[in-house]
Amino acid sequence: MTILTGDCRAEMIWHGPYDMILADPPYGDTSLDWDRRVAGWLSLARDALKPTGSIWVFGSLRSFMATADQFDEAGFRYAQEIVWEKQNGTNFHADRFRRVHELAVQFYRAEVPWRDIHNTVQTTSDATARTVRRKRRPAHTGHIGAAQYTSQDGGPRLMRSVLYLRNCHGRAIHPTEKPVALLETLIRTSCPEGGLVGDWFAGSGAAGEACRMANRRYIGCEIDPAMAELARARLAGLLPFGDGGTS
Repeated sequence: MTILTGDCRAEMIWHGPYDMILADPPYGDTSLDWDRRVAGWLSLARDALKPTGSIWVFGSLRSFMATADQFDEAGFRYAQEIVWEKQNGTNFHADRFRRVHELAVQFYRAEVPWRDIHNTVQTTSDATARTVRRKRRPAHTGHIGAAQYTSQDGGPRLMRSVLYLRNCHGRAIHPTEKPVALLETLIRTSCPEGGLVGDWFAGSGAAGEACRMANRRYIGCEIDPAMAELARARLAGLLPFGDGGTS
C-alpha cells in the first residue's frame, strides 16, 4: 500500500507490471487551474499493464469524445462502461439537465483477445421474482413455441451497468473523490485477488482503501504533495485485510 508523490508519467512506470490500472485524470471540462488534461500518460500506462490486465478510466462523455484518438494511438481497445449515478451533482450554466452521473470506461491492450483479459463477474442478491414471456416469432422466421422463464427472489444476478452510490460530499478529502464501494467493484471485477492495482491519479487514496477491502496490492501516485500526505495518512489508518470484520 504505497502512495508516491510526483508526476505519474515519471513515477508509475517503474512499479509495474500492473494487473489493473485505475485512472481518474482531470477531465478538462472546466477552466479550473487543476482541471487540465494530462498528455502522454495513456501510452505509458499501456506499457506498464500486464497483457491480461485492463484499465478503468473515469471521465465525462465530453472528455472521452475529446480524447478518443489518444486511446487508439496508445494501443487501447474499448471494452465496456458503467455509469455511476449519484444523489446530487453539478452542472454548467448552459446545461438543461442536472448532471448526476459520471462514466467509468474499461479499455484493454488492442493486441490481446478480450477472452484473455481477467474478468470476475460481479453479481448482486437483490433480484425480484418475475415471469418473463418470450414473444412468438413471425411466421417467416420459423416457428418458435411459446416459452417463459421464472426467476426467484434473491439472486445472484448479473450486476447492472448503472450503479447508484452516494458521492462523498461533506466528507471528501479530494474534490473529485470517488466512493470506495464503487472503486471496490471495479477492482474485484478486473484484478485477481492478491494482484497489483496502479492508481495513476490517486487523489485522496480512496482506491487504496478499496484495495485493502478487496485484498489487492496497491500503488498510487499523486502530484500534489499535500494531498499525497493526506492519502498516506488515510491508508496508514486502515486495518490489515481480514481484521476488524473487513474480510
